[in-house]
Amino acid sequence: MHTQRTKPLLFALVLLVGLLALSGARPYDRATWLLEVLPVFITIPVLWTTYQRFPLTTLLYVGIFLHALVLMVGGAYTYARVPLGFEIADLLGLHRNPYDKIGHFFQGFVPALVAREILIRGGYVRGRKMSVFIVICIVLAISASYELIEWGAAVALGQGADDFLGTQGDIWDAQSDMFFALVGAITALSLLSRIHDRQIRQLGSPGRGG
Repeated sequence: MHTQRTKPLLFALVLLVGLLALSGARPYDRATWLLEVLPVFITIPVLWTTYQRFPLTTLLYVGIFLHALVLMVGGAYTYARVPLGFEIADLLGLHRNPYDKIGHFFQGFVPALVAREILIRGGYVRGRKMSVFIVICIVLAISASYELIEWGAAVALGQGADDFLGTQGDIWDAQSDMFFALVGAITALSLLSRIHDRQIRQLGSPGRGG
C-alpha cells in the first residue's frame, strides 16, 4: 500500500504547492495570507520527512489536502471576503460571511483524524470511548490554542489584525470558532471511524510502513 500510493501522493504534493503559489500570487493582504497559510508551510515538510517511517492513511492525506485548500482560499481573500462565503450567507440569510466557520470546522475535523491515528497506531489509548474522549480533548486544546494565537496577533498588530481574526464584529467569535471545531471533530469520528480503522489495519505498523 505504501509504495502504490507514492506517485499519487507526489502528484497531490505538486498540485498543493502549485495552488499555494497561486493563492499567494496576489492576495488581498500579504501579511494576512502568510498568517493564514503558515500551517501549510509547516505541514508539507513534516509530511515529507516522516513519510518513510510514518506514512499516514490515505483518508488522512485527503483530509489534510482539503484543509490546506480551505486555508489557502481564506488566506488569498481573507476569510471575511471569500466569495463562497457570501453565497452561503445569501442562501441561508446570514448577516456575516461564514467562511471562517468552515475553516474552524476543518480545524476540528482533520486534527481529530490526526490525533486518532497517532493514538491508535502508537497504542497510547485503550478502549474506543476513551479514544473518542481524548481525541475531542486534543481538538479543543488545539482550537483554544489557536484562539490564543489570534489574541496575541490582535495585541501585537492592533487594527491590522482584523483581517486575520475575521470576527466581523461578532463578540462571541472565539466561542463559536471552538464550537465549530468541536462539531468538526464529532462529525469526523461519527462518519469516518470505520473507514479509518480499516485503512490503519491495511497500513500496518509505523515501523514497517505498510
